[in-house]
Amino acid sequence: MHMPLIDNIGINLLAANQHQATHNLEHFDAWNLLCINLMSSPGAGKTSLLERTLTGLAPEFAMAVLEGDMTTQLDADRLVALGVPVVPITTGRSCHLDATMVESGLKMLQQKLDPALLDLLWVENVGNLVCPAEFEVGEHLKVALLSVTEGDDKPLKYPVMFREANCVLITKTDLLPYLPVDICRIEDHIHQVNPHCVVIRVSATSGEGLNDWHAWLRQQKAIVLAGQHHSKNRPTALVSAGDSDQSGAAAHHLH
Repeated sequence: MHMPLIDNIGINLLAANQHQATHNLEHFDAWNLLCINLMSSPGAGKTSLLERTLTGLAPEFAMAVLEGDMTTQLDADRLVALGVPVVPITTGRSCHLDATMVESGLKMLQQKLDPALLDLLWVENVGNLVCPAEFEVGEHLKVALLSVTEGDDKPLKYPVMFREANCVLITKTDLLPYLPVDICRIEDHIHQVNPHCVVIRVSATSGEGLNDWHAWLRQQKAIVLAGQHHSKNRPTALVSAGDSDQSGAAAHHLH
């Protein structure tokens, strides 16, 4: 028996979230700032990948991170140690970030720097294979991570995240010699769910695939600079969705 995925309350929540996500995206476009929503199950290697990516691309891109976790700032502290602007967002009982949380994170980021000076903003979502993919945060792109230690059936059992992803990174490939896993089967299952997504094999430990990953990121940044992702409205300061609905409401920075 298939149960309905979303009831009326859920539909209203998603609609309100999408409204705020649209406003977030308008700001990213105004700042020429590529925003990537990084999603995976817990332990798939999001933070380790970010550490390697932030270090590897530091000479080329100015980057910042909105770091989502249910509790603690342990992952945020790891990234702060690299000298990158990081805003931790703790969600409490929520298993995902939403657009309003990201808007709040952006306001905190504005206290540290002008987002227009950045090239790339990472949103590291809460570790969960289902919920993060259902809630837009205003990102240009979704990137999903799948560790080889999770087996080859996850794209078929949890298809939403992989269906929504623009790119899937198969992580921890350095462990393949020690696991009864067929990586080609993993790739096949990903493409069964999403025939058009880019799939890259990577290891934050060995460095495998990082050059391909970085090349893909450069390509996506070029697309944003070319204006192909730009929305019609281009506000210059952050506005809450609720604020923008009021007549004469002014754009504002959080000070």
